[in-house]
Amino acid sequence: MGPIKMTAFTRVTLEEKPPLFRVLLKRLFSKRWYIHIFLWIAVIFMGFPLFYAALVSTQDNAQMFRLQLIPGDSFSFNLQTVLDRNIARLMFNTFAVATMITVGKVVLSIFSGMALVYFRFPGKSLVFGFILAALMVPGEVTIIALFRLVALELGWGNSWTALVVPAVASPTGVFLFRQHFASITPELSEAAQLDGANPLQFLLRVLLPLSRNTVTALVVIMFIGAWNSYLWPLLIVTNPDLQVIQVGLSTLDDGLEIGRTYGPIMLGAIIASIPPIIIFVLMQKQFLQGFALTRHK
Repeated sequence: MGPIKMTAFTRVTLEEKPPLFRVLLKRLFSKRWYIHIFLWIAVIFMGFPLFYAALVSTQDNAQMFRLQLIPGDSFSFNLQTVLDRNIARLMFNTFAVATMITVGKVVLSIFSGMALVYFRFPGKSLVFGFILAALMVPGEVTIIALFRLVALELGWGNSWTALVVPAVASPTGVFLFRQHFASITPELSEAAQLDGANPLQFLLRVLLPLSRNTVTALVVIMFIGAWNSYLWPLLIVTNPDLQVIQVGLSTLDDGLEIGRTYGPIMLGAIIASIPPIIIFVLMQKQFLQGFALTRHK
C-alpha cells in the first residue's frame, strides 16, 4: 500500500480546526487522563461530608431528615444557639492550650533529639528504646493513672496546667527529631566544635536553620492533635470557663426544649475546624517538605 496522499480538502479541514480543539483532544486522549478523573472522584468523595455539614448547619431537623440538598432557613437560629454556648471563649481556650502544648512539645523534642544524637551518656540506646516503646502505647491505657496523679496527688484539676503539662512530652516528636538530626552530616558538628561553638550555639545557628521544615511539620501535627483532644479535657476539667471546644460541642443541644438539633452541632463543628485548616493551609508546603525522604532539606 502506497503512502496516503493528502488532498486539498483534508489540508483545509485540519487547518480550520482551532488550536483549543487540538489541545483538548490531546489532553482527553492523554495517557494520564484517568488519573485526573480518579483524583476528582476522590476530592468529591472526601469533600461531600463537609459540604453536607454546611447544608445541615442552615437547616432544622425536619429539613435534614428529608435529606434536603439545598440550604435551609434556620441558619440564624443555629448561629444564635452556638453563640449562646459561649463558643468564642471555648475557641480561645482551645487555641491557647493547643499553642502552649505545641510550643512545649517542639522545644522538648528538639533538645531531646539533639541529646540522643550529639551527646554521649550511659544508657542512651536504652532510653531511645523506651521512647520507641512509648510510641506503641495508646494514651487511653495510661489515662486513669494520669488522672489520679494530676487531679488527686498534684491537685491540678480544673486548670490549664492539667491540660498542658501532661501533654508536653511527645515520643513522636523526639523520634522525628532524632532521625532528622541523625541524617545531618556529622562534619557540621565537628566544624562547629573547631570554631569553638557551644552546644546551644550549634543548635541555634546550625541545626535549627536546617530543620525549619521538620519543625513546621511537627507544629502542624501537634497543634491539630492538641486541638482535637477530647477525652482528657473531659475528665480533668469541669469548669465551663476553662473547657475546650471539642467538649463544648457536645453541649450545643443541651437545654433546648425542642430536643436534639443537628444544625447547631454541625455549625459548631464547622467553626471549630477553621483554625486547624488555616494552620495546615499556611504551612502545607513546609509540612510536606518536612517529611521528604531526602538527606538535605
